[in-house]
Amino acid sequence: MQQRIVVLAGGIGGARFLRGLKSAAPDADITVIGNTGDDIHLFGLKVCPDLDTVMYTLGGGIHEEQGWGRAGETFAVKEELAAYGVGPEWFGLGDRDFATHIVRTQMLGAGYPLSAVTEALCARWQPGVRLLPMSDDRVETHVLVDTEDGRKAVHFQEYWVRMRASVPAHAIVPVGAEQAKPAPGVLEALAAADVVLFPPSNPVVSVGTILSVPGVREAVADAGAPVVGLSPIVGDAPVRGMADKVLAAVGVESTAAAVARHYGSGLLDGWLVDTVDAGAVADVEAAGIRCRAVPLMMTDVPATARMASAALALAEEVRGS
Repeated sequence: MQQRIVVLAGGIGGARFLRGLKSAAPDADITVIGNTGDDIHLFGLKVCPDLDTVMYTLGGGIHEEQGWGRAGETFAVKEELAAYGVGPEWFGLGDRDFATHIVRTQMLGAGYPLSAVTEALCARWQPGVRLLPMSDDRVETHVLVDTEDGRKAVHFQEYWVRMRASVPAHAIVPVGAEQAKPAPGVLEALAAADVVLFPPSNPVVSVGTILSVPGVREAVADAGAPVVGLSPIVGDAPVRGMADKVLAAVGVESTAAAVARHYGSGLLDGWLVDTVDAGAVADVEAAGIRCRAVPLMMTDVPATARMASAALALAEEVRGS
């Protein structure tokens, strides 16, 4: 019987992990629940960075070096907008990428929910997974920061891209999450899963935002399947991005063990740490989570496939115990 795997994914880390997972389990039925808290409206268009990064990466259209945006991209529209003095200039939408956002916005305007729009976009890219937004409702992550005008909330994209997370974050707020409902298929996929995986995505603003949608955390906790996560922290630092900045905002140390405890044994059954953090295994297991140390650097697809295989093997170990 085909193995049913559900993955809660953010952007670059989640997308690259999924590519390895597809290589490790080519016959599996993979459902991806994508973070939409990073979504932003720009130039009248609905932009879904994490959904698009998964779609482009698995569909062969991603800019490999930077991990986001389209390969072979040009920026004529962005340059023309700047010539008109229209911003923001700090968010680099390319011409090919604009087309995706135009199609999405037109379909949303015609009354289609985001889940149906995502399915339609994936019909072109054929990612080989079922990609579901976490919710059809609008949820946007905001970050509370100190500015010259006092403390205020800014959109996560402004904090991450324009400000480069250069100032302390005092709080992370998924605006709209409390009123949101899981998108069609999300709870059903979790209920039917054989394995649930948390890739090495940001635990606060990627996986954490998905879990903030009412019903999702409960569905993961109640899943009859093993739930295994892979640490995004290696050697007390994020592998990429600035996860340490947002972890600090929620009072979590930037260590592999602290992130496991942050998720908790109520959610996680298993946790993979990198071999450099092998000393954390006992700490994680003391928190009631099965833990193993394996190489966790996604240097290429084969290395990532080995990580995915290790996660699936740990899930089987948990199931058998």
